[in-house]
Amino acid sequence: MTNREDYQPVDPSVVPRFAGLATFMRTVTREIIEEVDVGLVGVPFDLGLNHRTGARQGPAGVREMSRLIRRVHPTSGIRPFEICNVADLGDAPVNPMSKDKSIDMIRDFFIEMKGANIVPIACGGDHTIPLPILRALAVDEPVGLLHFDAHADTLDEICGDKVNHATFMRRGYEEGLIDPKRTIQIGMRGSRFTPQDIQYGYDVGYSIITMDEYEEMGRAAAIQQIQEVLKGGPVYISLDIDGLDPAYLPGTGVPEIGGLIPRDVQVILRSLQGMDIVGADISEVSPCYDPTGITCVTVANLMFEMLCIIADSISAKR
Repeated sequence: MTNREDYQPVDPSVVPRFAGLATFMRTVTREIIEEVDVGLVGVPFDLGLNHRTGARQGPAGVREMSRLIRRVHPTSGIRPFEICNVADLGDAPVNPMSKDKSIDMIRDFFIEMKGANIVPIACGGDHTIPLPILRALAVDEPVGLLHFDAHADTLDEICGDKVNHATFMRRGYEEGLIDPKRTIQIGMRGSRFTPQDIQYGYDVGYSIITMDEYEEMGRAAAIQQIQEVLKGGPVYISLDIDGLDPAYLPGTGVPEIGGLIPRDVQVILRSLQGMDIVGADISEVSPCYDPTGITCVTVANLMFEMLCIIADSISAKR
């Protein structure tokens, strides 16, 4: 096994946070090689948006703000960089002039990662990106899915287009990538085009916790339902940051008031410790709408939450 010391991030207690090139959490950079356990990946793609663009800058913004991340989880005590080889694998390739070519290129990049047994944590990029990622990861069996979002993302099309940031939960089911009995959506609250916008998920068997329902039931009850739905198989996490309240994360293309707070999402993610997490993404990060940078700070911290539970899962299998 490769010496774990070769994968230690830059130590902020020794090297100032503002010094050196920005990588996710100041990790080492690597190509796709089998000695990497967890790959932190940017997906600078926003050709699937129908309103405000800018998510292609998400990975760069989060890399910069992730300089703040340290080494040890404050609650679980997990030390991800000591139990796994974690690296920044750079950005998935995209073609800025072609949405369709970009989606295929993103899929192929994650197929290569899967072939090397690397668990990905992707930073987008708009919320089209889970579809090509799932096309890479869920080829052997469908995955259970925890989906944070203000919107159901189950539209059939927008403006005649069937693959975009509002359709991945429909295409994923149709393509057999998502196990509907082990899928749960949380945070739905945005105004809708029609009453049918959210109905597709109910019809195919997704569990859905709207924001109104979440507020009524409380975090503990929601976590209990999430754990019950997801148990028994591989799990993918997809976090559209507009699932959180824009008072905390204004840097997104489709802000919706009245959402989840970062603390609740932290605790929900921590509750997944022990599950078989096969991949994750955080999407719709648009730094241009947030001059304070707090959106990217929060996303970096949520990536760290994901990293800790994934590293713990990998370590437990050894």
